[in-house]
Amino acid sequence: MATESSRGAAPILVLQKISQILDCFTPESPEPTLQQLARQTGLPSSTCQRLVQSMVHEGYLDRDGDRYRIGIRLVRWASTGTTGMDIVQLTKPILQNLRDETGETACLYVRDGSFRTIVSVAETRHVVMRPFTVGMVMPIHAGAPGKIFLAYDPEARPTLEGSPLSKFTPDTPDSLATLDHQVKQTREQGYFAAFGERHSDVGSIAAPVFNVSGILVAVLGLGFPTQRVTFGDVDRLGPLVASAARAASHALGFVGSA
Repeated sequence: MATESSRGAAPILVLQKISQILDCFTPESPEPTLQQLARQTGLPSSTCQRLVQSMVHEGYLDRDGDRYRIGIRLVRWASTGTTGMDIVQLTKPILQNLRDETGETACLYVRDGSFRTIVSVAETRHVVMRPFTVGMVMPIHAGAPGKIFLAYDPEARPTLEGSPLSKFTPDTPDSLATLDHQVKQTREQGYFAAFGERHSDVGSIAAPVFNVSGILVAVLGLGFPTQRVTFGDVDRLGPLVASAARAASHALGFVGSA
């Protein structure tokens, strides 16, 4: 007679395999093919195909041609996580267009406490570049993207209060008074440009991305070496970044004027 533990073993193994498949869906690869799923999980092709078909049938996955994405049923169960993936997917072509229009690396950032994290990148094709990669974490008080969070996210500034602001270069803001002045500039022009605040040879220009409710959900920006982009380029590039951020906001359903 089968024991209780042996009767439960098969369902647990199935759940493990389903988890392996779901782990393949990331912001960097939101729509893998069946072949990619089988390769990444290491599951036999027939097993992977059978499980994926069942997951589509149950609404865990959606199919579009030969590609799969997270399904509407999981969206209802885990709206926060899938919203993050939606942001990356919907703004990816906007980042690429901004990269092509300016020649510089375009990034999308989200905030976690007093830090900002890159969740999507369209990398410059220039040979001379500064690396910006998905998952890179930086403080919000240094660099242009952080000024956007401080200007439009009311929960951002309190994360800096009561703690010293690390000084990375001579140009890094080291007081809330300085940051408040920069935030005022940000709100007046709708974008912000920073040079040498985190690394002496790196600059950035950033603008806000809002969701359908008008809440700041991300920051879109350019990153570049200061030997190629200077203060003299801000009047040209700033409006392009702001325009791309507005396009990203509209892609998320925002209908106001950012």
